[in-house]
Amino acid sequence: MRKNPRPFVIAIALIGAAIIGGVSATLSQPPDRTRAGSGDVTAFGARGDGQADDTAAVQRAVDSQAGTIRFPKGVYRLTRPVAIELDKVGFTALVGDGTARIVMAGPGPAFKFVGTHAGSADPGQMRDNIWRNQRAPTVDGLEVVGAHPDAVGLEANGTVQLTVTRFVVREALHGVHLTGRNRNIILSDCHIYHNRGIGVYYDNVNLHQSNIVGCHISYNARGGVVSRAGDVRNIQISGSDIESNQSRDSGPTANVLIDCTGGTNGTGEVAITGCTLQHNHNSPGSANVRVLGRSRPTRAEGPVSEGNITIADNVLSDVDVNVHLKDCRGVTVVGNTFWAGFAHDLLVEDSTNVVVGPNNLDRNPRYNAEDRGRANHGVVVRNCADCTLTGLHVNGVRHAPAGVRIENCRRLNVSNCTILDCDDIGLLLTDVSDSRVSGCLIRDDRPGREGPVSLRLTAGRGNMVVGNLLGGRHEIDPAAAHAEGNHRGR
Repeated sequence: MRKNPRPFVIAIALIGAAIIGGVSATLSQPPDRTRAGSGDVTAFGARGDGQADDTAAVQRAVDSQAGTIRFPKGVYRLTRPVAIELDKVGFTALVGDGTARIVMAGPGPAFKFVGTHAGSADPGQMRDNIWRNQRAPTVDGLEVVGAHPDAVGLEANGTVQLTVTRFVVREALHGVHLTGRNRNIILSDCHIYHNRGIGVYYDNVNLHQSNIVGCHISYNARGGVVSRAGDVRNIQISGSDIESNQSRDSGPTANVLIDCTGGTNGTGEVAITGCTLQHNHNSPGSANVRVLGRSRPTRAEGPVSEGNITIADNVLSDVDVNVHLKDCRGVTVVGNTFWAGFAHDLLVEDSTNVVVGPNNLDRNPRYNAEDRGRANHGVVVRNCADCTLTGLHVNGVRHAPAGVRIENCRRLNVSNCTILDCDDIGLLLTDVSDSRVSGCLIRDDRPGREGPVSLRLTAGRGNMVVGNLLGGRHEIDPAAAHAEGNHRGR
């Protein structure tokens, strides 16, 4: 006797209908948190095809509080900033593994990190919600390409321990824009390249403790690393290549510009070490490092000179002025290699307590070809007091009144410097007082240079010029200095 198959068929049909209905319901509903536990932006509707507007989907991923917001390989188009409000969404990392591109097609930052920290880096000023929700927001392995005149890579305000690694920004206005108040920022292994504004911009920010390590910051039209006004301390820039961050129409700027004017506390406690800084001498007023130290505090004493800055062990070349210090106090420049300073290699103005130690300022024949042969090189110290120049090696200054010029200065100690084969005069001191020049070697042995002036001191008072070895004659105003033991070598 055959069994009736009808109940079995009906059961199978019902099961199939339930499965199909469940799938349809899943597809018709927004992605749930369990499926999107890793924060994969495609699970929240991002297409990553470079055409669709993925802004809302990426914002949903951030707002889901998934934590790690992951961008698979693709091109994600944004039309407005994605806000990461850390106290609401909690710990957040934006991760692209080097294969994701963000096209910022609207104004403002592609990503805007917003924290609530209002204190210092002192542990006692860190509120519980900082450690519970906000510490160490991270960006890693993403590229942002600007597709709007006012597009920015990322902006941070109110953050603690922002860490940005393997981040690329190009064709935007600014690369990394730091505003308001932040603490303890690290940028490493980043490429901030060919932007219309500034590479890393400390924009009137209150920020202590920041590190820029192992980065390429290049071809940003209005400056590489720029700190303007604000209250900034403890910037460490090391092991980075920072070049050609100025344009013909940008106005004077620098690969590293510290501009304290207009701020209440300015920028200080800075170390620039082990970097290559170079280009572009075709931009008027260009510099590799420029420090403008005059800030205006709220206290009654008026403008003050900012400083406590070390510039050490760098390679600097091919700008108007390699290092320009103005209105500074407490700056050390040591162990650097300079060349192709078209106006000057080193210009120090209106500053005090500046120590310039052994540095190599040379005219290497390899770089004399083409237009670099027009570079002046040389050192100028003007309107300064209480400074030391020791162990400088200056060679081949051209088209300038002297290899080393010291003008209207007081209480300078110039010792053990080597000044060789410079046009006109080796060491020129004008209106200098209470200063000492000793132990220097100053010569010009080029063919046809008969009877050059090695050292000239005019005007001033209370100076001592002793124990120098001179290849040419010296001209020292007897009313301005005591001269003894200065030997003209033969």
